[in-house]
Amino acid sequence: MQIKSADYIASCVKESNYPEKLENVEIAFVGRSNVGKSSLINSLVKRKNLARTSKTPGRTQLVNFFLINKDRYFVDLPGYGFAKVPANIKKNWGNIMEEYLNSERRKVVFVLLDIRRIPSGEDFEMLKYLEHYEIEYYIIFTKSDKLSNNERFKQLKEIKKKLVFENEDVFFHSSLKNTGREEILEFIESLGE
Repeated sequence: MQIKSADYIASCVKESNYPEKLENVEIAFVGRSNVGKSSLINSLVKRKNLARTSKTPGRTQLVNFFLINKDRYFVDLPGYGFAKVPANIKKNWGNIMEEYLNSERRKVVFVLLDIRRIPSGEDFEMLKYLEHYEIEYYIIFTKSDKLSNNERFKQLKEIKKKLVFENEDVFFHSSLKNTGREEILEFIESLGE
């Protein structure tokens, strides 16, 4: 998939504010706060600041829509996890995310997991949620440049004690080195309309 254009369209709290649906399936990105959702989107579209990034967990607080090639949305969802915000705001993020995930919009969800960390209880809750509601999803391990091949092998072995997957069924990405970018874009293209 060649990205020819990428434009920020809207940040939404409610489904009634979402942009009109397009024919192509939407690609949504979900994961813990600071896992690299916005950085991944920026890497995929080869732009530094399309999606706002921050070292502070919890920067993405709304459902952000980006129009890709004028025919598909990338959707950046609020992070979950350790962001230092009041509990009522965290709960609101959960409601905002849930409203999008349960919407009638045709979507495929990429769940981002930091390869340096064992998936958290919240990560497992998200995966169970997606399975329960039969929402198609795939896993992308982010920050893959932070580990050597040997460390990565050991870490995947530990992760596999908690989460069942085959290495060829998941993606590995580094925003710093853009590794994995082409594979992810080819896969998105294969999802078709």
